[in-house]
Amino acid sequence: MSRTVGYAGDVSPEAAWSALASDAESRLVDVRTVAEWAYVGLPDLGALGKAPVTVEWKRFPSMTVNPGFAEALAAAGAERGAALYFVCRSGVRSRDAAIAMTALGYGPCFNVATGFEGDRDAAGHRGTLGGWKVQGLPWQQG
Repeated sequence: MSRTVGYAGDVSPEAAWSALASDAESRLVDVRTVAEWAYVGLPDLGALGKAPVTVEWKRFPSMTVNPGFAEALAAAGAERGAALYFVCRSGVRSRDAAIAMTALGYGPCFNVATGFEGDRDAAGHRGTLGGWKVQGLPWQQG
C-alpha cells in the first residue's frame, strides 16, 4: 500500500535557490522562531529581488504549533497556486508546515530537506553537513 506524502516533496537548498530565481511568484517561507532569525541568521534573497517570508511554525519558547500560521502566511503575501519553499533549522518543522499548507490548498509546497543549518555531525553540531549556510547560499546574521 502506498502512502500519500501530503506535499510536493523535499528539495535541496540549491534546488530551492534555483527555483526561487526562476519563478517570480515563488516564495521562501522560513518557519523557524524569532530567536533563530535573530541569532542564527536568515537566507538572503536580495540578489533575487525577494525576501524570505518569516512566520513561526512553532512558537518559542513553548514550541507549540502556531494556531495562526496559515493566516499569518496569507497576510505575508503567500498565494494559492504559487510554489512555496519551507525552510527551518533541519527540515523537520518545515516539512510539517509544507504538509499543513498543502492540505489547505496552497502550493505546490516543498520542504528544504536539510534546512538552514543542516544535519548534525558526529559531534552533534550543526553547520557542517548540508543546509543553506553550508552550501554557500547567501545569508545574513542579525
